[in-house]
Amino acid sequence: MVKAVFYHKPDSRYDDVQGERYHFPHIYLSRVKRVIGDWMVYYGPEQGMPGRFYTGIAKVSHVTPDPARERHYYALLENYLDFDRPVEYKEGGGFEKRLVQPDGVINNGYKVQAVRSLEESEFAAIVRAGLSEPDEWPDRYDNMDEDGSEPYSDDIFQEPPQSALAGEPYDRPILEQITRRKWRDRKFRKHVRIAYDRTCAFTGLRLINGRGRPEVEAAHIRPVEKGGNDWVRNGIALSGTVHWMFDRGLLSLADDFTILRSRQLNHDVSHLLNKDLKARVPSDPRLQPHPEYLGWHRTNIFKG
Repeated sequence: MVKAVFYHKPDSRYDDVQGERYHFPHIYLSRVKRVIGDWMVYYGPEQGMPGRFYTGIAKVSHVTPDPARERHYYALLENYLDFDRPVEYKEGGGFEKRLVQPDGVINNGYKVQAVRSLEESEFAAIVRAGLSEPDEWPDRYDNMDEDGSEPYSDDIFQEPPQSALAGEPYDRPILEQITRRKWRDRKFRKHVRIAYDRTCAFTGLRLINGRGRPEVEAAHIRPVEKGGNDWVRNGIALSGTVHWMFDRGLLSLADDFTILRSRQLNHDVSHLLNKDLKARVPSDPRLQPHPEYLGWHRTNIFKG
């Protein structure tokens, strides 16, 4: 197994869904197969920003042929997580040694490769850079996790890698962190709250307590336990009551962001919702709920 960088462009002609599947031609098949069971880093352009950036990570679960397109394949992904910020590939002198040479010259022949192998130290450095931003509105959490262990902080992302420690791999503490559900939930909540400016999409409420913590919660559209991921586009900011109704299928969302109400509601909740029954979603399409997840929610959760 080996870690890798996968090039991704949001308006690509390939049948990609970030964090779910990566569509690619036969030329990269042998490289992608080497990553099965290991981690990949998303890399590509960001709207309105010059350059190319690392933007998130996912684990490659397996590879399957595209039944509709000859000599094309899908890498199926799991455990996707957005970075706190886009990380420019040349930042700090560059992360990939074969891409950014010691004199700062870019290896353009290597740059155009859509799938590139990563060394353990390179992966660790990229993840540290991408997940090191502290949460501006942290929730209070207990001193011990549910399993009795102390909760992990973000300190390991803010410290330099300890590569010389008794033969330990660069990324061991990072991998332990990025697979912990409680820590991932905090990161997901942070990203969704920022995208929605701490405002409930269904009610328009923006309640902040005395210490600056927002009341709004981050709802997974497709729950993680049912195959969902921690991509911000699989999330929506909701106040507690409407979050409860959304999770139980009493409310849902159309692709045009019209709020849908279940016939099983025993009370008219229109007065709780935005008057036009439209969800307030981010203006940036790259942050809006993805139609694939909304469709899944309407089919599998919503009690229409």
